[in-house]
Amino acid sequence: MGKGKGQAASGGQGFEHSPVEELTKSQAKVELTRLMFDLSQHDQAYYQEDAPLISDAEYDALRQRNDAIETRFPELKTANSPSSKVGAAPAEKFIKVAHARPMLSLSNAFDDEDVKDFRERIKRFLNLQDEPLAITAEPKIDGVSASLRYEQGKFVLGATRGDGQVGENITENIRTLSDIPKEVRNNNFPDVAEIRGEVYMRHDDFAALNQRQEREGKPVFANPRNAAAGSLRQLDPAITAARPLRFYAYAWGEMSALSAGTQEDMIEQIGAWGFQISDLMRRCESLDDLLAQYHAIEEKRATIGYDIDGVVYKVDRLDWQGRLGFVSRAPRWAIAHKFSPEKATTLLEKIDIQVGRTGVLTPVAKLQPVTVGGVVVSNATLHNEDEIARKDIRIGDTVVVQRAGDVIPQVVSVVMEKRPKESEPYEFPVICPVCGSHATREVDSKTGKAEVARRCTGGLICPAQAVERLKHFVSRNAFDIEGLGEKQIEAFWAEGLIKSPADIFRLEAREKAGEISLGSREGWGATSIANLFAAINMRRSISLDRFVFALGIRHIGGATARVLAKAYGSLGALREAFRLGQDRQGDVYADLLNIDGIGEVVAEALLEFFAEPHNQEVIDGLLNEITVEDFDMPDEGSPVAGQTVVFTGSLVRMTRNEAKARAEALGAQVSGSISKKTDIVVAGPGAGSKLVKARELDLTILDEDEWLHLIGGSVPE
Repeated sequence: MGKGKGQAASGGQGFEHSPVEELTKSQAKVELTRLMFDLSQHDQAYYQEDAPLISDAEYDALRQRNDAIETRFPELKTANSPSSKVGAAPAEKFIKVAHARPMLSLSNAFDDEDVKDFRERIKRFLNLQDEPLAITAEPKIDGVSASLRYEQGKFVLGATRGDGQVGENITENIRTLSDIPKEVRNNNFPDVAEIRGEVYMRHDDFAALNQRQEREGKPVFANPRNAAAGSLRQLDPAITAARPLRFYAYAWGEMSALSAGTQEDMIEQIGAWGFQISDLMRRCESLDDLLAQYHAIEEKRATIGYDIDGVVYKVDRLDWQGRLGFVSRAPRWAIAHKFSPEKATTLLEKIDIQVGRTGVLTPVAKLQPVTVGGVVVSNATLHNEDEIARKDIRIGDTVVVQRAGDVIPQVVSVVMEKRPKESEPYEFPVICPVCGSHATREVDSKTGKAEVARRCTGGLICPAQAVERLKHFVSRNAFDIEGLGEKQIEAFWAEGLIKSPADIFRLEAREKAGEISLGSREGWGATSIANLFAAINMRRSISLDRFVFALGIRHIGGATARVLAKAYGSLGALREAFRLGQDRQGDVYADLLNIDGIGEVVAEALLEFFAEPHNQEVIDGLLNEITVEDFDMPDEGSPVAGQTVVFTGSLVRMTRNEAKARAEALGAQVSGSISKKTDIVVAGPGAGSKLVKARELDLTILDEDEWLHLIGGSVPE
């Protein structure tokens, strides 16, 4: 989305602030690597540590820059790109629920040009010529996403979105909402129906709740969304029942039958079934109509009575939605047009330096508390030293801060006329504040440019890095050990109980042998110790993708870990491939690069990790304690699941994007190059060198009709 338009990103190598269309390929690769790292840090801080370091607006701007670069250089997109991630892992205190259909996020638009691009992408994907494209527009409510499942008309399950695949079971809490039907008696209501929408709180109800909290001597809530989220996740449903929560329906999940063929008609039908729907939803035939509805809703933002942060656009025809399908984190047929963020001015009192698990030194601005958009904030991320220098941010400055949503803001600019006369430029530390080791900026050997992040060189001798790596190891998307959170990791590390991941699984044996005594620690009784050991033992078997992610390899997020698990199948095969791949000229290295989404940066990070003897020792130590399961290939009923497919030449019956999307949905891996590991080559008119190579390697070659027959699909004429 977007075209760059000179939008500043958070780096400082010079070209990061250039329009995307002016970037060279090498510059784009360097910046995508930095954006992937920055956004990964922010995802971890927000989703796993509940300590966000960036505002919604700044986060959206970074994603927009990332998406714009990937659009211009699609060959540089990796499987662990920020555009492949969604949501957060479910909370530990609730039973987990697998969604029958994923609850994904939405891509964002920030201006009129982005909305125009959205429409044009859809028309190109579907190869629409003069056929009209109708799109609905509705308010984007700032609440908590929830899915309501009905069977035979009765409400049986309520769940949060979670990470999109697995959510939290909040059935009893959802039952307390008065505007959610507990039973739907309607002849055309499907036998199985999942109604999806947003749990929210109106402004007047929020104000009354905070007044009651104050009278009772309890903490007040920062904003309606916080209040809704906290109320919905209570272990005691009686507390939820006492909170003024409401529900707006705007979508559906699994449905045994659909009673309409368009988005507009389906939402009207959901309203007829007794669910609250927005009366501001409109069906728009043109770009001008969409933008007019956006501004009409924006004008009502202050008087609408509840928080909204944008307008959502959705392709109206459901059959077109089906053809468009999904990318990894969002539907192609929908987008959120965000409103502008809110700003305020305050004093920057100091700058703290935090050290992450990969040694990155991240500056955080400590602000004189200020209310921005109804929320009191006192911290803001400064990203890195180049960003500080570019904006010339100094301690003691009066700064403009900006936020959009429910997170820590960004520092937008300095009010120069209010700068103290004695102020001095901020000097970024070159020594790690935790361990005293040198902090350096690595230089890319190919570009000669210094990496945007400054890193502590202390490695495992740096307590901050060692502790952060252990926190990552037990985090929700990794080993997910209940009861072993950040505070416990920090305490166990300080006491010498846990120094490596394998030590976690040795705690019980050491306790029984009398080597340690958890019971001597304050607050640890027999029950809590038994619960901890039980939680650890439940994780002695783990899937390959979660294991790879848990290792904390640089640049390897959850999506890339799954790609690797799918490609190699077992830990043994993966380790052997990376051993042989140390020969950068061999076939094994070439095969690694041929995996869709694995570029040189990711490949080098993997090979460097597995070449380090200490890392091999960590893995061997873990394998003495746990079992890593082979990758369980999804879509086993698909004839192409697990196979590598290459499309070459022209396609007649569908666009190239649609063909790729359908293949991936069936569990196939789509590659852009031919190798001996390619299983199927789909060749259309005009196929050239790839077809020649496929014949030389004696690969299976299909034309478009043969491919469609194989996958059991067809495309309308």
